[in-house]
Amino acid sequence: MPRPRTFDDAEVIEAAMQTFWARGYEGTSAEELCRRTGLGRGSLYNAFGAKQSLYEEAVRRYADATFDDLLAALERPGPVKERLRTFMYGVIDADVVDTDHRGCLVVNAAVEVSARSDVIRDVIRRQSSRMESTLCGVLLIAQRAGEISAGADPLRATRTILAVLNGLRVLGKIATDRAMLTDAVDGVLATL
Repeated sequence: MPRPRTFDDAEVIEAAMQTFWARGYEGTSAEELCRRTGLGRGSLYNAFGAKQSLYEEAVRRYADATFDDLLAALERPGPVKERLRTFMYGVIDADVVDTDHRGCLVVNAAVEVSARSDVIRDVIRRQSSRMESTLCGVLLIAQRAGEISAGADPLRATRTILAVLNGLRVLGKIATDRAMLTDAVDGVLATL
């Protein structure tokens, strides 16, 4: 009879997520995962399968948290442009102060792993689709309320915002000039 689990899956996935986020998929060894999660190799692999499966769970967890952050930013009171600016500036500030230069785990996964993992590609596509749908819906509401130009194409604007946001996450791994990054945000929001 198998022994009952004495650990919380969510805590293990969180620890693994932090490890993958700091070191990348290739840079994270099984030994490091065991050390950071507090589990032995057998327990880790019995619970989550291979390293790839645990990575997929970690990326899903991060993607869901990122989406929740976007929703929280968009649900605040105030003009849509200001809510978007606050959200995007928050991303910049988080990256600029991160001395480990981790960037965004979803963007990192897209660059490092997605070419060889259908699951990671699907997680990233789902995340992108959710963000696109949510942002586009908010921009449509803002357009109807007169907050953004009636001539703007909300879907095109959404895709531009997402492209800038993803670019900011990449630049945030190396940038030290916050003004350069905030200029990109202000530029894209000025087009609305």
